[in-house]
Amino acid sequence: MARNIHLKRVGTWVAATCCVVIALISYRFAIFGVQESMPFMAHHLEAGRILFYAHIALAPVALACVPFQLFPRLRRNMPAVHRWVGRIYVLAIFLSGIAGFRIAFNSAAGPIAAAGFATLAVIWIGVTATGLAYGIRRNLPQHRAWMLRSVALTFAAVTLRLYLGASMSMGFPFEIAYPAIAWFCWVPNAIVMELYLRRRGPLSRAQMAPA
Repeated sequence: MARNIHLKRVGTWVAATCCVVIALISYRFAIFGVQESMPFMAHHLEAGRILFYAHIALAPVALACVPFQLFPRLRRNMPAVHRWVGRIYVLAIFLSGIAGFRIAFNSAAGPIAAAGFATLAVIWIGVTATGLAYGIRRNLPQHRAWMLRSVALTFAAVTLRLYLGASMSMGFPFEIAYPAIAWFCWVPNAIVMELYLRRRGPLSRAQMAPA
């Protein structure tokens, strides 16, 4: 039991660290420009500059908010911070998700990649909206479960880069790897989180930290 708790804490810290690091790295476009830092995405500028920048600027905001939502001690001791960071998280997802859905159809990697990212955007917004609705109704167990699902989808920003780096290091052609990664970056995340939630079982309100 103690070992499981320790592993869970280590996993939470690793996930939180990855979120912060990737969120910071994502803003390299502000220093080096999109053409230099994200050459494989630069074509989106021609289709819709505002939508493109909305997505790449706000998605890292949502990612950076994740650590503030993961730690129970923060929810207990600083509920106001949890709520305000949560509002920023939700707003960033709504705006970035809408922009991401639109620019997905401009993907140069083909229709499979476009469908993967567009589907992610729709589910990301829907899952987060469901979590928000439960939070407004003060159904904290359901609120936490749906926001954990949202976090799993937000974590696609991390897994996408991991899979992309791994595929490049193994020599897979970009035009073959990227369409697959468009789905693999989030579908396994969602499945693993669903299995975790089912294994954990429903939490009672007494078990929930204040939100």
